[in-house]
Amino acid sequence: MKRLLALTTAIAIALPFTPAAADSPDSPGSQGAGDPYFPLQGNGGYDARHYDLTLDYDPGTRVLKGTATISARSTQALSRFNLDLSKTLTVASVTVDGTAARFTHEGDELAVSPASAIAAGKPFTVAVAYAGKPTHIVDPDGSKEGWIRTPDGVFNANEPEGAKSWYPGNHHLTDKAGYRFTVTVPSDRVAVANGSLVSQNTAMGRTTYVWVAKEPMASYLTTVSIGDFTLTDTTVGGLRTIVAVDPEHAAAAKNLAQRHGPVLAYFSGLFGPYPFSTTGAIVDNAPGVGYALESQTRPIYPKVPDEVLLSHELAHQWFGDAVTPERWKDIWLNEGFATYAEWMWADKRGATPLSTAFSRAYARTADDRFWQIPPADPGNAKQLFKDAVYVRGAMTLHVLRKEVGDKAFFTILRTWVADHKYGNASTADFVALSKKISGKPLDALFDAWLVKPGKPAL
Repeated sequence: MKRLLALTTAIAIALPFTPAAADSPDSPGSQGAGDPYFPLQGNGGYDARHYDLTLDYDPGTRVLKGTATISARSTQALSRFNLDLSKTLTVASVTVDGTAARFTHEGDELAVSPASAIAAGKPFTVAVAYAGKPTHIVDPDGSKEGWIRTPDGVFNANEPEGAKSWYPGNHHLTDKAGYRFTVTVPSDRVAVANGSLVSQNTAMGRTTYVWVAKEPMASYLTTVSIGDFTLTDTTVGGLRTIVAVDPEHAAAAKNLAQRHGPVLAYFSGLFGPYPFSTTGAIVDNAPGVGYALESQTRPIYPKVPDEVLLSHELAHQWFGDAVTPERWKDIWLNEGFATYAEWMWADKRGATPLSTAFSRAYARTADDRFWQIPPADPGNAKQLFKDAVYVRGAMTLHVLRKEVGDKAFFTILRTWVADHKYGNASTADFVALSKKISGKPLDALFDAWLVKPGKPAL
């Protein structure tokens, strides 16, 4: 996530939750996905398969009108189920399979009771019509996320909880789905989302953009960003590359699309083929945001990225986007891997040798708090994006590489992506794979570098 920059370089349920057997007449889905860091994030009882989001936004009034049509499949009998949605948005109606459903909306939970209970294993469609003036969410670490207003539109970055600020859904990172975004804005604005731009039509002073993201995506990686962007759609290295740039950054971003080619070619050689059908970037003028985010296929930046930041966010397309953690505590699988990739890219282009990057990190004294945060479980949501998760995570990979050798190490990385692409995996999965491919007992290595607080010995 949130590659922090030094900018210089309604859910409490109204209906009480009563546990019930899956085949009971009263069998509500659980209020959350069970993640200790965000207990009410996501929902139980169903699997979202596809989101069709129809949005109309006016930057002048700041009013968003939306209809979210969600195709899902129940994983148990459902008398009631929940969707995550900020209480700043007002729900006008909910239907399930075309029939009006009862609903309550308290805190950030929209509880839906269909007219007839949904049988286990059944596909169903829920449609939610809503409107309001969405605003950002303050992350546990104090940063803004979600629907972040800018003078000309929206900077939309959603890790870890921001998606609920602008559309309803099952917003835990384990429930990936395909997406279609149909976004209407004033014609002097551009709406940019994930995936491919499939159509653009203007009428009566308003333009509708349709974007389709066909590969499964966690909701924290979605984006609909709106502004006075210049949109370029080109092919770089055989890959469709769509870049949106705020006029403030036009001069510095003139070769941004072309800069993607060498980075993606290098990473494809290390990690396996690029996992998506498009790539690109959104560069907004958002100096108060303070971070970039690896939104799937289209990372979003508050300024033109340098080589470090560009390589970090593009590496996330493999590590974090294609392969996503099972729980938020496993975030080092995103950030440690992307940080190590940025180290490798710096080494490749002759900027900083890999050994120097590692040595600089290791030089921190043993009493530095950096060594007290174990990357495999930072402890709480406030510490998810601490430097230790990024850098100690990268150091773990470097030590692993030295232990098992380059052949085994890159086989591990390529197999990791191939085995878990478009799905989720855990730290335990990565440890098991590393041991299997290398044939070495690696528990002590991972314990020292990932699990235990304190500075490991070399």
